[in-house]
Amino acid sequence: MRTGIDHLPPARQRELERVVGVIFEEFREATEHATGPRARAQILKIVLFGSYSRGDWVDAPLSANQYKSDYDILIIVSQKELADRAKYWAKCEERLIREYMIEKALRTPVNFIVHSLQEVNDGLAHGRIFFLEMAKEGIALYESDERELHQPKPKTPKEALAMAREYFEEWYPSAGEFFDDFQSNCERGRFKKAAFELHQATERLYSCMLLVVQNYTPYNHNIAFLRTQAERLDGRMVGIWPEGSRRERAMFQKLKEAYTKARYSRHYRISEEELTWLGERVEELGRVVHLICSDKIAELEKAAAPV
Repeated sequence: MRTGIDHLPPARQRELERVVGVIFEEFREATEHATGPRARAQILKIVLFGSYSRGDWVDAPLSANQYKSDYDILIIVSQKELADRAKYWAKCEERLIREYMIEKALRTPVNFIVHSLQEVNDGLAHGRIFFLEMAKEGIALYESDERELHQPKPKTPKEALAMAREYFEEWYPSAGEFFDDFQSNCERGRFKKAAFELHQATERLYSCMLLVVQNYTPYNHNIAFLRTQAERLDGRMVGIWPEGSRRERAMFQKLKEAYTKARYSRHYRISEEELTWLGERVEELGRVVHLICSDKIAELEKAAAPV
């Protein structure tokens, strides 16, 4: 795996140093009272992947779509249990968001994924495209374990086609079922329940696209994070959610929060008008996901066809 980020401007290099520092501070706090095997908890590697590792990032907040690339980070830990996002990484995520959104200590948003070394190596052994690309393009920002990752084993065209079809046939209809439940609850005036069902439809659409295109989706209910990963893979996913006004940006945030607040917070409110607008955007998301997945499967069919 590559090391060194000299291709980035000095300000970006310093910013990534700060991100690594925050990751270690929050991980240390989350594990300081661990006992048993978890008392030996370690971060083995911190890997920068995506546009900032490739050198094709975009920073155009004043453009028509206000697009700005995120830092994509993979954290590799010593034990699978340490990848539990709710238990070990929630405060780290909150702090990175706060430093970007409120304190302005970071100029660039940060998305991170956590996996154990075994999970990463299994992903490489099974030819999951995300891990293959990460191993090829990733840059180690930190390494305490000098062992090389397993050699990638790409799937054969037939294997890749079979997996893509299986993912699409499972996840796309599942999203549709949740969308049906959303509509049904809207008709009955159960708006909080409808918001949760719409969130689930959205989450499954993003997961469907990620699984079909790269055979991997992070286990994460944060649709903003899934959205970023999907937009990174295909430009057709960009622009589905209008961001021209504060209200439009707030609408997506309200859908994002529905996963927990629509179920557990008595203060969560959403109107029929807001749900109608959000439902239309999710229908558009479904259309684009279907198009991208169909194109990918057609591409795989062509590659798997006998010569």
